[in-house]
Amino acid sequence: MQDIEYSLVIPVLNEEENVEIVYSRVTAVLRQMGKPYEIIFVDDGSTDQTYSILRRFNLQDACLKVVKFRRNFGQSAAMAAGFEQARGQFVISMDGDLQNDPRDIPKLLEKIEEGNDIVAGWRKNRKDKLLIRKVPSMVANRIIRFLTGVHLHDTGCSLKAYRSEVIKNVRLYGELHRFIPVLARIEGARISEMVVSHHARRYGQSKYNLTRTFKVIMDLTTLNLLMKYLSNPVHFFGMLGCLFNLSAIIALGGCAYLFVTGESEFAGLNVLGSVAFLLLTSGCQFIFYGLIANMVVKTGEKHDPKLVEYYGKS
Repeated sequence: MQDIEYSLVIPVLNEEENVEIVYSRVTAVLRQMGKPYEIIFVDDGSTDQTYSILRRFNLQDACLKVVKFRRNFGQSAAMAAGFEQARGQFVISMDGDLQNDPRDIPKLLEKIEEGNDIVAGWRKNRKDKLLIRKVPSMVANRIIRFLTGVHLHDTGCSLKAYRSEVIKNVRLYGELHRFIPVLARIEGARISEMVVSHHARRYGQSKYNLTRTFKVIMDLTTLNLLMKYLSNPVHFFGMLGCLFNLSAIIALGGCAYLFVTGESEFAGLNVLGSVAFLLLTSGCQFIFYGLIANMVVKTGEKHDPKLVEYYGKS
């Protein structure tokens, strides 16, 4: 079997009107590139004929692989499953709704070969509804750039190209598929972007709405925490522990002052003393949590391959 050069991952959900066109277009582009390739469709629990259509193509084309979820798990889970199945040296992801243009794939790969680990698409002329899609996306991208320091104009664009060793080192869950470049930056990946084409949706309905905003905010909060404290979680838990311990000392000082001056009854001192004891106990627990988390991280680092480049002979 020839070594696979390119793996194309396409998550789909109820796209029965689009998958046949998507399949024919990406196949035409990949064949023109003249290198061994594979196309991986991940059916994220479709309830229409999407899987049946893909299964028919799968029986006719050895380059096509289909992954079927029993129910809808979300785009992050679908992408993670596709990346796990990918065998190519380079991995490309895109949506299955015909809004991404497969003709941009060779351009993304050319930019990868310039020395980048990830090349993200930028839908500069986005063909979506202004208030529902474009405005929330612009605001979210500004917040993401500010909090993460990864300066991409369009983190939500699914059309991206990756080096295999990079994307297989990224763990996806929740709604983190839109933050793949940020997760890869934690591992030291080199990231670039380029303007790609974007088309209006012709068939089917968009799976995105404003209700996802809350999930994105929570995932961004988690991601920001990971970027700052992933390698040294004791700093985060230690900070909380010191804050609680300082509050306990202040409460104990208040108890001592009230006891000496006699300005409070025994019941009041008892309550304040109990609060001080709880704060002190919580502070010590946070510090111990931090130490345990640090031990877990350091133990995992021994078995976690990093993105390393070697020059010269080994």
